[in-house]
Amino acid sequence: MKPQGQDFRTSQGRGTDRAHPGSSRGEPAGLSVRELAVAILVRVIYRSQVLDEALIWAFASERGQALADRDKAFVRVIVATVLRHHGELSKAIKVHLEKPLPEDSGRLWPILLAAAAQLLILDTPPHAAISLAVDQTRLDIGASRFSRLANAVLRRVSEAGRPPISAELNIQPWLMARWRETYGDEAALKIADASLEEAALDITVKSDPEKWVAQLGGTVLPTGSLRLSSAGRIEALPGYDEGAWWVQDAAAAIPARLFGNIAGKDVADLCAAPGGKTAQLASMGANVTAVDLRPERLKRLNENMTRIGLSSEMVAADVATWSPGRTFDAVLLDAPCTATGTIRRHPDILHLKRETDAAGMAPLQARLLENAAQLVKADGTLIYCVCSLEASEGESQVAKFLSQHPEFARKPITAGEDAIDADWINKDGDLRTFPFHISAAPGTPGGLDGFYAARLIRKST
Repeated sequence: MKPQGQDFRTSQGRGTDRAHPGSSRGEPAGLSVRELAVAILVRVIYRSQVLDEALIWAFASERGQALADRDKAFVRVIVATVLRHHGELSKAIKVHLEKPLPEDSGRLWPILLAAAAQLLILDTPPHAAISLAVDQTRLDIGASRFSRLANAVLRRVSEAGRPPISAELNIQPWLMARWRETYGDEAALKIADASLEEAALDITVKSDPEKWVAQLGGTVLPTGSLRLSSAGRIEALPGYDEGAWWVQDAAAAIPARLFGNIAGKDVADLCAAPGGKTAQLASMGANVTAVDLRPERLKRLNENMTRIGLSSEMVAADVATWSPGRTFDAVLLDAPCTATGTIRRHPDILHLKRETDAAGMAPLQARLLENAAQLVKADGTLIYCVCSLEASEGESQVAKFLSQHPEFARKPITAGEDAIDADWINKDGDLRTFPFHISAAPGTPGGLDGFYAARLIRKST
């Protein structure tokens, strides 16, 4: 998305991250929250930094460390709202601008976006949102001369209110076109609507989900995941310290269950970090070898497994070439992908991904799948999965693989298996979930990550 005829990442991206070293002393209440939110937006939208990394940077700053937990939560909400609704917020601002903003307007544009998000979507009192935004412009070297403009424009935005819009206004045109081409107009619009909703918090429990529903609230989904009705700090929830559960979207929890009974079997979990599937496999009684390229990711996986009280062998290696000199009863490859199925929980994807990204990932996925196949015993099972809505990363990858490997055959997933809904299974018998799957239950949000998984069997002869 571009502001008023400018390249959003280059012309506006030259502003400095003033919020990082700044102090909150003597400032109006709430200014630090807005300053951090704008600084994060600068990093994500202008500089293509992953949101999680930008949040870590922001909360490690002097301002960030001084914030209470509820203020940090509001920072996240402002940022996520702008990332999700950037198209409509931009339109709501632009109709009140007589001409495009000049290139040397500092951080004026993200300040306006953050304020518009508060006014139109977050129900922040107008006097607070507008006054603090004007304070921000006055503090910014490039934007300071536009403080009166900011005040006037935001007052008009507030008075006009939020007009009805189509969700696709917030989706990159190429992505919307791809969804239409692959899934049809109706499904594409439903994907767009659901992708802009905040994701539910799902967890996988080691045992006794009903016990944890009673303690944590929420509901047990048919697939076995527990969906919480409210959360707060994850680390403060009952059961976290004792390792009774781990955070894992309900869709991401399905592929490991497709193996069936794997107690006592040797399983390779490829591209394993951060470890949700590794924990699942180990909790099911498998002897798990978790493989990931980066040692620092395996360190995090090991920390998670230690907290949960489960164990696995861990190997730092390139999955595309890893050759352990043995084969496995089951191999799970959760391949790197564009992650377009996870926009609900990672709204920065709407701004970081480009039209060519899926095509760029495809060769890597093919190499990973090729090597994974060599690790499967006769009569063993290979599950390939991605959290992408791109057919080139899912269905097309498996179709090409099967055409080149007659020693493998698909074992179709059937409706009702592991409580999988018939609507989640494509014509080939593979798993294909969408963000609009699973309707909201009383007190809990709906939705599901967009996931693809195929179950393949290596023939014995």
